[in-house]
Amino acid sequence: MKQKFIALLCGLLVLFQVQAQEPNAAQLHETAKQFMRTSDWNNAVLVLNKALLQDPENLSIQKDLALTYYYQRDYAKAKSSIQPLTEREDADVQVFQIAGNVYKALEEIRDCEKMYRKALKKFPDAGVLYAEYGELLWLQKNYDCIQQWEQGIQNDPNFARNYYFATRYYYFTTDKIWAIVYGEMFINMESYSSRTAEIKSLLLEAYKKFYIQDPKAPVSKTKNEFTEGYARIMEQNSSVIQSGITTETLTMLRTRFILDWYDQYADRFPFRLFEHHRQLLREGMFDAYNQWIFEAAGNLASYENWTRLNAEKYKEFSHFQKSKLFKVPTGQYYKTK
Repeated sequence: MKQKFIALLCGLLVLFQVQAQEPNAAQLHETAKQFMRTSDWNNAVLVLNKALLQDPENLSIQKDLALTYYYQRDYAKAKSSIQPLTEREDADVQVFQIAGNVYKALEEIRDCEKMYRKALKKFPDAGVLYAEYGELLWLQKNYDCIQQWEQGIQNDPNFARNYYFATRYYYFTTDKIWAIVYGEMFINMESYSSRTAEIKSLLLEAYKKFYIQDPKAPVSKTKNEFTEGYARIMEQNSSVIQSGITTETLTMLRTRFILDWYDQYADRFPFRLFEHHRQLLREGMFDAYNQWIFEAAGNLASYENWTRLNAEKYKEFSHFQKSKLFKVPTGQYYKTK
């Protein structure tokens, strides 16, 4: 009898030990994330499904499963995984982002548009959803895309990608003011990426086109005090670029612009970008800043030479640029005012 009791006790101890060692849903999820980071999608699916057996309503695990199917290019399974999540009350912005990517991969454009409209009703301040919805419209050559990007800029002014798309859009129109303004705001939000280099080049060319476009063409389709004031100051200082638009002449033009803006319009139109210019002027870094934008875009070898000849200025500005936080206050939106 005593031997049977000891055997039973040993069996229970083994059982308890096995159960204690079995990972819970959170641990399984973390393991699956490790597989996702190394693009081991099959193992990620296996472990995520095991995690869902323990916690079938876990939104985070379900999102990662749908995302893994998407990366596997198993779009049918990705859709069947993500679509029910868009109906949940606790669906977050990421749910709709994943769904948008899946619908686009399946080329189900109508369903994708419907989903974005639904998502934006639920999350009207989610800049990423405006950016992705606008991009979908742009790919269809539906130029209502700019309305989405503008709404994203207005509602979520610190999400950079809407400025990126809007800059590219306005660059190919006569509306060069907003190509210039949004382009420079973008490169201050996203300062060191391949898209930064692209927008720097557009920004340099937008300044040139501002002065050489048809004089009868409006510099901005948005007629308001902000754009009229901007255009007026640009025109009254145009003498400095008569010999051409270079980094040096743009630095002079932009210096005069800021001085005139703060004399005439700053009280009515506080604007983060122009505050940034004024700070750089006061701290003696405006020349380096303009070199970083325009010389780097127009002549990279010349810019590299400038950094060698002005090592201290470059070091000071580079440290400032990498450490600053370019944050736009809500309410500084003047496109439609």
